[in-house]
Amino acid sequence: MCQNARYFPAGDSALIMELGNEISPAINSRIREIAYMLENENIKGIVETVPTYRSIMVVYDPMLLDYSSLIERLKYLESQRGKTDIPPAMVTEIPTVYGGEYGPDIEFVASHNGVTVEDVVQIHCSTNYLIYMLGFTPGFPYLGGMSERIAAPRLEVPRERITAGSVGIAGKQTGIYPINSPGGWRIIGRTPLKLFDPGRKEPVLLKAGNYIRFVPVEVEEFKRIEAEIAESRYCARTYPLEEGEDNDF
Repeated sequence: MCQNARYFPAGDSALIMELGNEISPAINSRIREIAYMLENENIKGIVETVPTYRSIMVVYDPMLLDYSSLIERLKYLESQRGKTDIPPAMVTEIPTVYGGEYGPDIEFVASHNGVTVEDVVQIHCSTNYLIYMLGFTPGFPYLGGMSERIAAPRLEVPRERITAGSVGIAGKQTGIYPINSPGGWRIIGRTPLKLFDPGRKEPVLLKAGNYIRFVPVEVEEFKRIEAEIAESRYCARTYPLEEGEDNDF
């Protein structure tokens, strides 16, 4: 049985709506549903909603919407859960080159787990990853669903610069660096997709509550996609998540 949401102020113009106390697909599903309803309610005064692992931060204009009234609106929406048709989550395919200069740590990940490089690629590409939240840098996806068979420790000394698009593993998590930045994750590959592009109509490619799936490609395909992206001719492949495809993690 789902527990009722709890509400906390976050400064003078934001509110935290907490829907649970653990990281789980069930809680994330509640968050996605509430976030969808908020988007479609068009409540005057709400500036932005930010989904997290187990809560939603609602940023609002206190000159248009006071704290108590906002809580009442959120409680009403929570009471309406299950009464609104929520569109299926979407899966975005992430074409990825593994190993070589694109994934300098893949041999370590394989050796650390007693598997082959080919095994690492196969395991990494064999599941849909739930995007729990975005953060750290613009568009960085916090993902659930990676197999512990390829878990690996972070680098003892982080790199000063990780190339945008790099796919990494840290502990039991995997993720993608949206921009050039420092980082300590083990890099196993790279995607040509731009997860964050401030010049794009929708700067952030991915959305919390949706899924991604890594698809291995060769270097030639990587470069072809990269060139098409540079010319604004490439569109990432996305499709609805089929019933039963969401993984239990």
